[in-house]
Amino acid sequence: MTFGRSGAASVVLNVGGARYSLSRELLKDFPLRRVSRLHGCRSERDVLEVCDDYDRERNEYFFDRHSEAFGFILLYVRGHGKLRFAPRMCELSFYNEMIYWGLEGAHLEYCCQRRLDDRMSDTYTFYSADEPGVLGRDEARPGGAEAASSRRWLERMRRTFEEPTSSLAAQILASVSVVFVIVSMVVLCASTLPDWRNAAADNRSLDDRSRYSAVPGREPSGIIEAICIGWFTAECIVRFIVSKNKCEFVKRPLNIIDLLAITPYYISVLMTVFTGENSQLQRAGVTLRVLRMMRIFWVIKLARHFIGLQTLGLTLKRCYREMVMLLVFICVAMAIFSALSQLLEHGLDLETSNKDFTSIPAACWWVIISMTTVGYGDMYPITVPGRILGGVCVVSGIVLLALPITFIYHSFVQCYHELKFRSARYSRSLSAEFLN
Repeated sequence: MTFGRSGAASVVLNVGGARYSLSRELLKDFPLRRVSRLHGCRSERDVLEVCDDYDRERNEYFFDRHSEAFGFILLYVRGHGKLRFAPRMCELSFYNEMIYWGLEGAHLEYCCQRRLDDRMSDTYTFYSADEPGVLGRDEARPGGAEAASSRRWLERMRRTFEEPTSSLAAQILASVSVVFVIVSMVVLCASTLPDWRNAAADNRSLDDRSRYSAVPGREPSGIIEAICIGWFTAECIVRFIVSKNKCEFVKRPLNIIDLLAITPYYISVLMTVFTGENSQLQRAGVTLRVLRMMRIFWVIKLARHFIGLQTLGLTLKRCYREMVMLLVFICVAMAIFSALSQLLEHGLDLETSNKDFTSIPAACWWVIISMTTVGYGDMYPITVPGRILGGVCVVSGIVLLALPITFIYHSFVQCYHELKFRSARYSRSLSAEFLN
């Protein structure tokens, strides 16, 4: 950390009157996001954006937060216990402290998570990680009024594009974006119909056919596609410009999906323009079809406007350990049951062997559709031991799949409540703005 008293081997955190000493080496990689941000502060202004006050002489940082809650959180991040609610403290207040320091509800113990879910459901409260008061501190500094106004304008633009319920303009923008997504999906699905392709070919002469093929944007469907791509590109560029952190913006999953949906169109146009109607285009036909089918990723753009899809994505993000555990369960069971089924159906009696179970990889397909209780019926055991094994496989699949589902369901409910409360908060802001 370049800001602070030079030569000091440690820094002091004063949280609600309680003082904690941390070494500079530990501060750099500290598990709490807010505390670790102190290591990158370059000036006093940067420090005051992280904490409430700073004493340069004593190298002490002041945080006007709950000292007892921070003590519980500090013990947890140092590995001295599990994170539970502080005694005689409101669950919502403790959760607010967790968000302030950089933790999430998933860090709590399971029993405390259930208490938090019940309390949030009863009170319809949601705490955001965005810290208020930063603009007010900027306005208090000399010459900070213009900077605060600029920040306020960028924040309003960012919320307009990122939060569909934050304002009336955001709702209109989100509605237009949803219309473009639906139109692009309808055109994509219709373009694969044989009647659509035949009608498009019959309506063009032979001379026009080469001209249309060289420039796909001149086709009626190509014009609609170009308009949709233009809208998505402009939206992505504006969101990138008004974003707070450009590197974090590029790393977000939804933004990566946007790039995957937009980039293939420009690649296909460039390939068509440069190759024309020669043999190279024929060889690139498969590539062009694959690139066109990647437009299906536009459907995921609806996650920006619907809480259900946002909840699904946030649940998968928080429950990746449970998802990995689920895949491990399936893989282990698939390896065991596929080997046993191949032995019972094909390896013991070669004269009456089941031709569908000639190898373990072939038996893996039967195991996976049996464990998931799909049962296509394309392959099945014919021997008595094989059928008994099949029943055991089905029951084991039900049990193994149900074990991690409880954790995933709990996280899904919590994520849904968080997103729902945030949407309700923005809706209240929208109502106030509309009345004003």
